[in-house]
Amino acid sequence: MNTQFLAQAREIYSHALPQLFQRPNVIACGLGYKIRGDTQTDELSLIVSVERKVPAAQLTAADLIPKTVDGFLTDVVETGHIRAFMPPSAPQARHRPALPGISLGHYRITAGTLGLVVQRGAESFILSNNHVLAHCNAAQIGDSIWQPAPVDGGTSADRIATLAEFQPLDFGEQAGECQVADLIARFLNTLAGATGSSHRMRAVQQTAGSNLMDAALACPDAPDLITPEILGLGLPTGVADPHLGQQVQKVGRTTGHTQGVVQQIDVTVQVDYDGRTAHFTDQIIASRMSSPGDSGSAILDLERRAVGLLFAGSEQVTIFTPLQRVLDHFGVEVVK
Repeated sequence: MNTQFLAQAREIYSHALPQLFQRPNVIACGLGYKIRGDTQTDELSLIVSVERKVPAAQLTAADLIPKTVDGFLTDVVETGHIRAFMPPSAPQARHRPALPGISLGHYRITAGTLGLVVQRGAESFILSNNHVLAHCNAAQIGDSIWQPAPVDGGTSADRIATLAEFQPLDFGEQAGECQVADLIARFLNTLAGATGSSHRMRAVQQTAGSNLMDAALACPDAPDLITPEILGLGLPTGVADPHLGQQVQKVGRTTGHTQGVVQQIDVTVQVDYDGRTAHFTDQIIASRMSSPGDSGSAILDLERRAVGLLFAGSEQVTIFTPLQRVLDHFGVEVVK
């Protein structure tokens, strides 16, 4: 692909994002190849994802996605409801040593997937998602990680690691740090209680509300409790960057070994975390290759080079973060 054309497309895309997200039903935007009929073309386009398509006659002129933006083609695709992959119940096995592709999770969640074994110096870690290992920011460093995860029959006897580090998820607000606001909230809550109201207020602080990853590390209780070999695939061979049209694969707790194709890059997307929405930028959309419980899976190319960390999706797509960004953030390397 012409790098100058791609750079131009990225500039147009970044300027168009705020206006596109003001339209109803838009949940993601990225760069990908336009689809005409059932055929994917080689025309780079601004892909606008909606939960479901509706007839143009039911939309106002202001709600319609324009055919072009600054001369750059657009395409509207239906992806369904995008959510973090928090799974239903399903039985999964206990493995010792534990290996990437199997069930594990924080002791208070349902289940997720062990993504990769990574290292910092001589110390090894388990890499997965924040919502798998850190319970969507609710966990404490040192909390127990079970394999298998609780929904798969895991108990305290199945502890394999403890939470070591996590990148907090930003949902647009956090507990307020302003003492004045806190005092006002307490005063109003006292008045509410005196009048018999059961409603209460709390001071919150608005945050940027933007995320680059859903990721966390766990430290195994003993080095021999984990192995870097991915279930059914073997050792990863390295790390690579994802790109449009790339064939990818993963092994996950729910759907096992599946393959897909990278459909969009530079994606901005809203992800539902069981009722709370997190805004993510610079993500990757691939074709559907996962289901709830596969969160935390490593995305690899067909040469087994790790390219991403899976964290969300829908009935039509899978969403992952470029892996090198996660590795750089934690200062770790993939064990291969």
